[in-house]
Amino acid sequence: MISTMRRNKLSTALAFCAGLLLLAGLVQGASAMKGDLLVFPGVGTILRAFFRLLRTGHTWTLIGTSLVHLLLSLAFSAVIGILLGLAEGLSGFFRAMMRPLMTLLRSMPMIVMIVILMVLLPYPRVPVTASSLFLIPLISEAACEGCRSIEPELLDVYRLNSALNLRVLFHVHLPLMAGYLRQAWVGAVGMGLRLAISAEYMVQTRHSLGKAIYSSAYFNEYEDIYAYALIMILLILAVSELPPLLSRLLRGSRKASE
Repeated sequence: MISTMRRNKLSTALAFCAGLLLLAGLVQGASAMKGDLLVFPGVGTILRAFFRLLRTGHTWTLIGTSLVHLLLSLAFSAVIGILLGLAEGLSGFFRAMMRPLMTLLRSMPMIVMIVILMVLLPYPRVPVTASSLFLIPLISEAACEGCRSIEPELLDVYRLNSALNLRVLFHVHLPLMAGYLRQAWVGAVGMGLRLAISAEYMVQTRHSLGKAIYSSAYFNEYEDIYAYALIMILLILAVSELPPLLSRLLRGSRKASE
């Protein structure tokens, strides 16, 4: 069994590397077709810009600012989304009542939402607020579906001894909803980072990736724009793998203590 798992991991890693090579080939081919190295530089130029930026301390300040915006928006949207989704899963009336609002948040164009928030809020609050508002429907829908998918027999067991409280929520509902929430998290990370950086671009947030992309476009430094995009991809992969990593570490510490 262990041997099979290792082969599967190796196969996944090789497939991922092949995907990276395919992506590099597509970028290089598009650059050759465009024939304009200023607007669409080759892979080598983008990688040189990428490593140059990583060696600069200011780049890590930019990453830190955007990462804080992402993590704050994920935290706010997770708490609000799970509570709303749980209420929607337990009450059909509440689910029907919240449907118009959730539909509005899901369908509203991102640029419209950001412009409205720019009028209502101080600019520094816009990236986190905009990202949270867009992510809440995604997480609440997953929480609602996860709650509704729980077997009624399992819920009857705790109802015999206790009403719904925080202990039941953390020991019964959330573990049984974990699969739905995990998938929502993966989607929310990528969407949240794109939303946060787009909002940073719009409001010109200081020391952020959005501001850096705006400056690079203004000065025609397109290789830096593609390098920042590569940094964003790596950030999304890192944050997406954070919950499984923490879960494995917690399981390992529990086994060690036992």
